[in-house]
Amino acid sequence: MPLQPFAPNRGADKKIFLLKPRGFCAGVVRAIDVVKIALDLYGPPVYVRKEIVHNKHVVEELRAAGAVFVEELDEVPEGARTIYSAHGVAPSVRVQARERNLEVIDATCPLVTKVHLEAVRFARDGYSIVLIGHKDHDEVIGTLGEVPERSFLVETVEDVDNLRLPDPARVRYLTQTTLSLDETRDIIERLKQRFPLIQGPHSQDICYATENRQMAVKAISECVDLLLVVGSQNSSNSKRLVEVGGNAGVRSFLVNDRGDIDPAWLEGVRNVGVTAGASAPEHLVQELMEFLRDSGFNVLEEIELVDEDVRFSLPSELVVTIR
Repeated sequence: MPLQPFAPNRGADKKIFLLKPRGFCAGVVRAIDVVKIALDLYGPPVYVRKEIVHNKHVVEELRAAGAVFVEELDEVPEGARTIYSAHGVAPSVRVQARERNLEVIDATCPLVTKVHLEAVRFARDGYSIVLIGHKDHDEVIGTLGEVPERSFLVETVEDVDNLRLPDPARVRYLTQTTLSLDETRDIIERLKQRFPLIQGPHSQDICYATENRQMAVKAISECVDLLLVVGSQNSSNSKRLVEVGGNAGVRSFLVNDRGDIDPAWLEGVRNVGVTAGASAPEHLVQELMEFLRDSGFNVLEEIELVDEDVRFSLPSELVVTIR
């Protein structure tokens, strides 16, 4: 995707570059809709394993509507209706759900499911699987659980250097969907150097929304003095946006909402970029924009690099009920 050059503000007014696409991706919209529809259809309580998406404002809103968030399924009453988060689960979780007779609705993002299916296919064909990702992230835990005996996790280029595999000639790699494009590219390049026969999936695992938001940050990096990313601290794709901005030489901060902004960040700033991670609600962006306008940023330019028109269908468990 070519980067379009944007001119920084040289006038007396302070300017906001508002990036688009930003905020909710199709997988997040689907997951939140699943919880809301389940609450409407069945009434509370509806149990959700882990945070449905990694945003505290979304979780609190759904909790107020009657969703009960739990860490593990043993906290759910036997036979209760339970939703898996957008990040997916390991097969062991599905087994536990069956043993407890839970009425499961699977809100796993289809792009995460794609990675799970690739892991199973590679293992079935006799390959070792190198998964690039962050070890404590819910998505990675679920993917590793598909074929734990054949999976090897790497987070850095140094991890690749220390990697020991049963058969270096039979290796495939997969990635977490919310990684930094640049960092992942470096790790893949090192994997190819160490294991020349390694191959990845037919299409990259890093999701379209993660890529689009990172490319937008790069596009404005030369014309902003500050980047504000709306998102929660446990949101991988939001944290990667901050890293992308920082790597491009822009002071970049992750904020849950406008209350996290330190007014000192704005001192001497003429141009500020604003974006949001894929699980951040739009109303938080608009509230942040209001704060910036009150702080003297009275010129707005909304920059749209690509039109996102991706939509995912609802899980079959809900579709059958609705019909």
